[in-house]
Amino acid sequence: MKQHPQLSLLFVMQASPSGPAPLVAYLDAIPHVRVDVESVLPENLNDHDVVITLGDAAGAAGRELEDFVHAGGGWLVVADASTGPLPTLLGVAVEPPGPEAELRVLFERTDHPLGARLPDALYLTGRYQVLTPTADDTETLLYADWHYAHTPVLTQRPVGRGQVACTTLQALDHPVVQQICYRLLVNLAGRPITPDLIGVGILGYAPSVGRLHGLGIGDTAGLELRAVCDLNPVRCHQARKDFPGIRILPTAGALAAADGIDLVIVATPPNIHADNCLQMMAAGKHVVCEKPLALDRRETDALQNLAQQHQVHLSCHQNRRWDPDYLTIKESLKRGLIGELFYLETFVGGYHHPCGYWHSHVSVSGGTSYDWGAHYLDWIVSLIRRPITAVIGTRHKRVWRDVTNADQERIQIRFEGGIEAEFMHSDIAAARKPKWYLLGTRGAITGHWQDVQTYTIDADHHYRRHEIPATEMAPELAVFHRRAEGEIIRITPTVAEREPYCFHRNLADHLLLGEPITAPLADSVQVVAILEAASRSMQQGGTLEALDGI
Repeated sequence: MKQHPQLSLLFVMQASPSGPAPLVAYLDAIPHVRVDVESVLPENLNDHDVVITLGDAAGAAGRELEDFVHAGGGWLVVADASTGPLPTLLGVAVEPPGPEAELRVLFERTDHPLGARLPDALYLTGRYQVLTPTADDTETLLYADWHYAHTPVLTQRPVGRGQVACTTLQALDHPVVQQICYRLLVNLAGRPITPDLIGVGILGYAPSVGRLHGLGIGDTAGLELRAVCDLNPVRCHQARKDFPGIRILPTAGALAAADGIDLVIVATPPNIHADNCLQMMAAGKHVVCEKPLALDRRETDALQNLAQQHQVHLSCHQNRRWDPDYLTIKESLKRGLIGELFYLETFVGGYHHPCGYWHSHVSVSGGTSYDWGAHYLDWIVSLIRRPITAVIGTRHKRVWRDVTNADQERIQIRFEGGIEAEFMHSDIAAARKPKWYLLGTRGAITGHWQDVQTYTIDADHHYRRHEIPATEMAPELAVFHRRAEGEIIRITPTVAEREPYCFHRNLADHLLLGEPITAPLADSVQVVAILEAASRSMQQGGTLEALDGI
């Protein structure tokens, strides 16, 4: 598997514009990337792989930067309305800026390596500004549709032993633009991005989870499903039927020893997650584990230590980081629509008999909160980026005597600075609470469950009714914002459609290109710490369990 060498970047900005700040922050958060920012070009550039100049800084760069490129360095110019004539070696001329517009931006080559696993088209806001190639070897990477013509907005050109690039795109806060910029900078540093393939094995082929992982792998460029392991012959038969041509391996040991398997997805029950992950990592495999990552901090400590020792990837399948309601709430908080968040409450459940599978039994699942709670608590720790100081847990066992899970569990979390959060999972709630309830210093957000039914024609009985699980429908979100004059207005935010297999695309981007993982391991470890502390509190009647700021 690819190891990502250190990438040293130098931003040169004559002023301190706010536009590039999100891109600088994105790059600076990548562990193997070092970012320096200067107001003028330093005399010695030998410590950097790529120099990025913004605005009119390109014209003031001087001969030193051209020599740097000829010697093998990279140079990216981010042009805007202040940019004057560009140096000849860039191979483009920047035209005067046009009107503000939403630009439809695409890769000139649909199979370009920089565009792997990215949308076919981006819709970006900013001023329309064209780059006109002035050299035969200038390559257009991205173009904008304008009056039925392809007009370049990102170009690249070889110069000596180095590479130069220029763009007029200003939407540097857009996540896909940030990905493209990172990939371009890697390329400018002399590390061409080439298509690679990660061989994947699935350990535990549960009826729903295993097939979905297989479909996600098949839909993701750079991932290839090669093997499945399950002790149940019926499931093995189903896996072979779902994905013809894959290997069926009889034991976890056989999967750990298998050649051509770089990554293992552990989809076994939670009580053996840790043992399975340790076995795969000890064999040098990268690991993605189904949620929850483990049952306690002793297990997560062992997992983290072994991943570090063997220098392999370990993360948890937090696929609900891409749920539309969560993303909408995250964006609303980012925009400051409710001010500073100080209270968050979330709920899942209803009044129904728990399933008869292992999910309902403590010794295997970990307990009621370990199932949905692994997702909901992950949402909480990702929205409240503060150290946790204490946890309180309470539970009820009043109705469902045939299973060992509690009927209802509630977890209260206290964060540094007095911020509070609460998660409840109830199987005895005849009236459901809202899925989301957030309070901020200038507003609130609510998310009410939606029960959706569909109907299909049935020749014998006229029609059949089908219910879509409420947990799979985006709730009805409302944002309440208090204006300066005191009026509270209700905003109905636009909730995007769910995109499938985003987790698998992000995983491939991370493993192959070194891009940030959306749900980092530290968050999944924090979730386990909350679950363990809450379970301890429940056993003792709801005691306050202090955490060490994890």
